[in-house]
Amino acid sequence: MRFEDTTADVWLPIPADEIDDLPEAGASGLNYRFWDGGPEFPADPARCAFYVVPYMKGSEIAVRPLAAMTSLRAVQTLSAGIDHVTPGIGSLPPGVDVCNAKGVHEASTAELTLALILASLRGIPGFVRGQDAEEWRAGFYPALADKSVLIVGYGSIGAAIEDRLAPFECARVARVARSARTTARGPVHALTELPGLLPDADVVVLSTPLTPATRHLADAGFLGRMKDGALLVNVARGPVVDTTALLKEVESGRITAALDVTDPEPLPAGHPLWHAPGVLISPHVGGSTSAFMPRAKRLVAGQLRRFAAGEGLANVLLTTT
Repeated sequence: MRFEDTTADVWLPIPADEIDDLPEAGASGLNYRFWDGGPEFPADPARCAFYVVPYMKGSEIAVRPLAAMTSLRAVQTLSAGIDHVTPGIGSLPPGVDVCNAKGVHEASTAELTLALILASLRGIPGFVRGQDAEEWRAGFYPALADKSVLIVGYGSIGAAIEDRLAPFECARVARVARSARTTARGPVHALTELPGLLPDADVVVLSTPLTPATRHLADAGFLGRMKDGALLVNVARGPVVDTTALLKEVESGRITAALDVTDPEPLPAGHPLWHAPGVLISPHVGGSTSAFMPRAKRLVAGQLRRFAAGEGLANVLLTTT
C-alpha cells in the first residue's frame, strides 16, 4: 500500500543532497531530516516513518528515538547486524519492518578477514615490531595454502569470505549456518554439527550474527575442541566469543586469535587481550572502508524508492507484531 501521508519524515544519517536517486522530497510524500546521533533530534520523532540508524554510534544512540517514533514503518540499519537496535524493538508499533544492510559490508569485511588470517599466519605483527626495533626477524611461518578453514556463519559475508579464499589453495573450506543447506560451492552444515567440525580446522572464522543462540558460541567447550595451533578469527560481534575462555587458551599458547571485534568494546586500556600472546586486534573496522559509503547510499536510495512506491522492502529481518 502506498504511503500517502505527505508529512511523513525520513531520518537519514547522511544528508539527503549527498544521496543520488532518492525519491523527490515532498512530491514523494517524504520529507528528509538529517540526524547522525546528535543530542538534538531534527524533528518530532512521532512524525518519522522511515528511520535509517546512525552508523557505528552504538546501541544507546540507535534506540534513543525509537520509543517516540509512533508512526514508524521501517527501520534500516547500515550494519550487517541489527543487535544494536533490538533493545528498542519492543517499543515499536506493530508492522514495522526492520532491515539490515546486506550488500553493503560483504566486500570490506571479507577483505579484512583475509588480511587478519594472512597477517596472523605469516607473522606480520612481529615483523612490524621488528621494524620498529630494527631487527631482522627471518624464519619459517605458516602458510594459508593447504590449511583447512571453517566458516561459522555462512550468510552473504561468509560466502564473500569463501570467494576470497578460493585463490589461496586451501585444503578444505567447511561452512556452518543455523540450518543445513546446499550451495554451489558445497554443503553448509547445521550449527548442531559444529562440535565435530572444529577439531579438523586450522582456521576458524566467525561471521555469524549476534543472537541469543550465538552469544558466547565460542565458549570454553568450542575453543577446547579447536586443534592445537589453530587460529580463531572473529569478524562477527565481540560477545560471540567468551573473552575469559579465549584468554585462557591464548595465554597457554595452544591457539591464536585475530579479532576485529571484542567483548568489551571498545577494548579498554589495561585489558589483558591487548598484550595476550598470539592475538592480533583491529578496532572493529570490517566495514569501515572507502567501499562503505557508495554502497550505503545505494541501499538507502533503493529502499526509499520501494517505500515511496508502496513496494516491499529488501533485507527485512523481522516485522514487529
